[in-house]
Amino acid sequence: MKRFKLAEGSLNVADAQVDALVIGAGAIGLAVGRALALAGMDVVIAERAQQFGMETSSRNSEVIHAGIYYPPGSLKARMCIEGRERLYAFCGQRGVAHRRCGKFIVATKDTQVPGLEKILGNARASGVDDLEWVDGAAVRALEPDILCERAILSPSTGLIDSHGYMMALLGEAEAHGAVLACHTDVTGIRRSGANWAIHVGGEEAPALVARRVINCAGLWASETARLIEGLDAAFVPETRYAKGCYFSYAGRTRFRHLIYPVPEPGGLGTHLTLDLAGGARFGPDVEWIDTLDYEVPPSRHAKFLAAVRSFWPGVDPEKLQPAYAGVRPKIGGPDDPAADFRFSAPDEHGVAGVFNLFGIESPGLTASLAIAEHVRSLVEGAA
Repeated sequence: MKRFKLAEGSLNVADAQVDALVIGAGAIGLAVGRALALAGMDVVIAERAQQFGMETSSRNSEVIHAGIYYPPGSLKARMCIEGRERLYAFCGQRGVAHRRCGKFIVATKDTQVPGLEKILGNARASGVDDLEWVDGAAVRALEPDILCERAILSPSTGLIDSHGYMMALLGEAEAHGAVLACHTDVTGIRRSGANWAIHVGGEEAPALVARRVINCAGLWASETARLIEGLDAAFVPETRYAKGCYFSYAGRTRFRHLIYPVPEPGGLGTHLTLDLAGGARFGPDVEWIDTLDYEVPPSRHAKFLAAVRSFWPGVDPEKLQPAYAGVRPKIGGPDDPAADFRFSAPDEHGVAGVFNLFGIESPGLTASLAIAEHVRSLVEGAA
C-alpha cells in the first residue's frame, strides 16, 4: 500500500497539488476517496491516527442494516437502503467476508407489540419491503433460547468484516492513484488563490495544496470544519458524543440470527449480534459523554445482564464479559437522537471547494457507498 506522512520537509508543495484532500480514513473517508479516484481525480486521504479505520468504523456492531428505523424520506433511510444493496454487491464481487444472516426484532411481552407495529409501518414507509411478521412459536422454532411473543423478521440484515471492507476500499482507491497519508493531523486549511493550503502538525508552511477539501473526519468533523478559513461558524453544528459499550459472551451459543429488542431512546437497545465466526456480543448501551472514552466498566455487568435476560433468560452471567466501546458522532443531543446525516456543500455555505460531512453515524457503515456516490455528485456538480 502506498502511504506517506505529510510533514514539513516531506513534500515539495509545488509537487503536492491534488484535486481533492479527503480528511478522515474511516469507512466513509475511504469510500469517498475511492469514488473520487474512480472519477479520475488525484486524491490524498489524510488520517491523524497511525492506521485507517481506528475509531467509529472499527468500534461498532459490524451490522449491515436494512433501513428499518430511520424517518421515511430522511437521508439515513434512503442511503441505508441504497447503500445496503451496494454493499452486498461490493462484498460479493470483491470477496469481502459477510453474511446475510437476518435478524429478529422481538417483543418479549404483549405490551411491546404496538411498538413493533410502529416499527413495521415506519420501515414500509421508508421502502423496506421484505419484513415479515412472525409469531413467538415460529421464532422459537428457529431460535429456541429466545423469549418472544411476536417478532419482525428482517431477512436483509447481515454482518460484515469491517476491516476487510475498508482494506478493499483502500486497495481500489490506491489502484486508481489515491494515496493514504497516516499520522497526518490537519491543523490548518487556508486559502491559496483558488485552492486550499493544507497545514499539518501545527506547522506554518503548508504540506499540500488541494483544489477541494472533503471533511469526512467523523468524531472530529466539527473541529476540522472550524479550521477552514472563511467558513461561517453558523454552518458548523456541534458534534455530540454518544458512547456505546459492548459485552461479549465466552463460549458458543445456538443463535443464528441477530436479536434486537424494541428500541430505546438514543439507540436500538442492547441487542445480540454475532461475529462472522459465530461468537455472540451484546450492545451497545447509550451514554452521552463530553470527551472521548473507550473504557468498558465491569460495573456495567449487572445492567447488561438484565437487558440480555429480558430476551434470553438462559444467559450464563459468568460468560458475559466486558469487550469494547464505540462512540457515535451525533449532531443531535439526547432530545433529538434521530438527527439526520448532514452534507454541507458550497451551495449552502458559500465557500468554494469545501464539502463537510456531519453526523455520519449509524447506519454510516451500511450507507458508505451511497454516501460516497452522493459526495462525488456534489463535488462534480460544484466543479
